[in-house]
Amino acid sequence: MNIALFIFTIIAAYLLGSIPSSVWYGIGYFGIDVRKHGSGNAGATNTFRVLGKRAGTIVMLIDVLKGWTATCLASLLFYMDTIGETELLLFKILFGIIAIFGHIFPVFVGFKGGKGIATLLGMVLAIHPELAAVCITIFILTLVASQYVSLSSILSTLAFPVLSWAGMFGHPEPLLIVFGFIMFVLVVLTHQKNIVRLVNGNENRVNIFPKSNRA
Repeated sequence: MNIALFIFTIIAAYLLGSIPSSVWYGIGYFGIDVRKHGSGNAGATNTFRVLGKRAGTIVMLIDVLKGWTATCLASLLFYMDTIGETELLLFKILFGIIAIFGHIFPVFVGFKGGKGIATLLGMVLAIHPELAAVCITIFILTLVASQYVSLSSILSTLAFPVLSWAGMFGHPEPLLIVFGFIMFVLVVLTHQKNIVRLVNGNENRVNIFPKSNRA
């Protein structure tokens, strides 16, 4: 293995994940640091809350792209004959996790970032797009029914390893299942305050279908 190239891709995955899209976009276009408003979280959900749907959508797409690009660095190593086909999935998971770590602890803004859900989605899209599509559907349906982004994130993340285990898309892949449950635990840990608010009944809702002001 080319050790220098491997180290370079690890650093690149972390730096990609560290791009603080919500902070830079908010300050650059609105003069607003989203970390000082709303929930104080530097993620897409708080961007939706503070800066609106257009800004939130842009930030979310950038965060998804971060995870997808970082995960695909493994394919770069594969095509450069640095790793073999049997190692490809392992390295995709490795680089994706590093990107999520970068999103949660970004070097560019004092290691205080978001919760990594959009970046995780980008990672999953790069690893298993069909299963990712099902998880996205579960997220949307849960969000429409409950209006809780946190609950939607937790349930859709749990769906990934459960559906993998069930063999929904062929023979279960043990590495994917283990990865999925690790990501679920990480999501639960980063949403502890949200879970407490959900239990207490005072979690913030997202108004999916705003009421018309017309009489």
